[in-house]
Amino acid sequence: MQVDAEKLSANHEERKTVDVQMGHLGNQEDHELSKWQAMRQNSRSFAWCLFAVWAVLLVSFENQASGNILGIPEFRKDFGHFYQGEWVLDTKWQSAFSGAPVASGVVGTLCAAQIADRIGRKLLIIIALVMSYAAITMEFVATTNELFFGGKFLNGFATGALASVTVTYIGEISPLALRGLLTCLSALSYTLGPFTVSLIVNSTGTFTTRWAYRAVFCAQYGFAVVASLFVFFMPESPWWYASKDDDAKALRSLRQLGYRNGMDDKRLAVIKLTLEEIKSETEGVTYLECFRRSNLRRTLISISPLAIQALSGIVFAASYSTYYMQLAGYSTSTSFKLQIVQQVLSMIGNVMSWYLVDKVGRRDLTVYGLAVLTVILFLLGGLAVAATPGAIKGTVAMILLYCWWYNVTIGATAYTVLCEVSTSRLRNKTISIGIAFQYSLNVMWSFVLPYLFNPDRANLGAKVAFIFGGLALLSIVFLWFYLPETAGRSYEELDELFMKRIAARNFKDYKTDAEKMGEIAQMAEK
Repeated sequence: MQVDAEKLSANHEERKTVDVQMGHLGNQEDHELSKWQAMRQNSRSFAWCLFAVWAVLLVSFENQASGNILGIPEFRKDFGHFYQGEWVLDTKWQSAFSGAPVASGVVGTLCAAQIADRIGRKLLIIIALVMSYAAITMEFVATTNELFFGGKFLNGFATGALASVTVTYIGEISPLALRGLLTCLSALSYTLGPFTVSLIVNSTGTFTTRWAYRAVFCAQYGFAVVASLFVFFMPESPWWYASKDDDAKALRSLRQLGYRNGMDDKRLAVIKLTLEEIKSETEGVTYLECFRRSNLRRTLISISPLAIQALSGIVFAASYSTYYMQLAGYSTSTSFKLQIVQQVLSMIGNVMSWYLVDKVGRRDLTVYGLAVLTVILFLLGGLAVAATPGAIKGTVAMILLYCWWYNVTIGATAYTVLCEVSTSRLRNKTISIGIAFQYSLNVMWSFVLPYLFNPDRANLGAKVAFIFGGLALLSIVFLWFYLPETAGRSYEELDELFMKRIAARNFKDYKTDAEKMGEIAQMAEK
């Protein structure tokens, strides 16, 4: 019996060694694939990442609709009051409609991480879609501020859950060569959704019936229906199965994602190797673990670009631009057309980021991009102070320029950094913390901005850009010292770099043990 036990132990150790070597080999092979090779070889993974991006459209659509409906005269008439010759929405309801979905989104995204780690990514997406149907219906039929508020609040919870779990899913199933592109592509949803809103508002926003704004919420059904048609065929994340020690289901999921002919075993070995090597640093998978040991550094770096998005003025540029254009003297129809131009520029910016995020790198594109964004904000504020007719038009031009450059840089890279820097075993929870923190900052702005911006309050208008410019300046200093370069690094390599406490400035050139082992495993196979 003792001999049998020794044989079993030896076989187990031998199998473990083979798995480790296979994991290192798979890691090395990932580095050698180009984008096109990875796309052809992993076409199914790429397709399911696109599905996850589509699900994010529900999030961006809802977020944009909250601000854009303020620019629809019929909405202000039905839900507001008459003030100095025009219909105005009460400041408290304006703040509530903008802040409610963001506030419930904080709860949604934090709950989503815990639930997704328990029941899986796929089932959580299904639950969020069901909730979204109920919320959209409440918004669509609402004739009172209270019912409309309830719909926005419920939809915020659903979209908060979708925002975190879809980014996690993309980060887990995307191949190394495509990870930068696909995580930036997820940011495209945050421009495509608003673009759709702007097209609808341009077509119906001047109607004198409830369809002026109901059409916006009705269109959300379309995004939800398309997502629902495919979600039941969606493969569960193999990372989630592997974290539950269910290798059989992990392999089945990998095959559904297109890994066959031995590639599935190799990919599973990479996943298990990554999870095992970071296990000592992440004894549990609770939120508390995100703030312990080296995980604290990773958590802070992961969430900082998302927080900086909220601090650098995107809430004003994205949600208040149409309203500002009208206050600046543009007609309702002209402001709606300019909104379309704004969203087109945003999408062009995001498409540019797909190439630049790997060519320039995450760090440089984020840091130097934010520096240029800061200059734009100060120019915007300066033109608002001048307040001449030409300067007012200049502020609108600066808002359009801001939206384009924001989506080229930190608007896209934040999601890449969030996926890559977060610890493998704690990725879902770290992403939820990042999105929840961003949502919390957006809640704050949703309540504060109406009081700073509106003509019946502080009446700062576009001069709020000075506030955002100052915050962006402080953010640049933080990023300069703490944001590392993660381009071209596997999750195993990133785990090693953080466990060894390598300085951010040295990440790019440091030769990891994982790279060395990968090269040795590849030579041994030859």
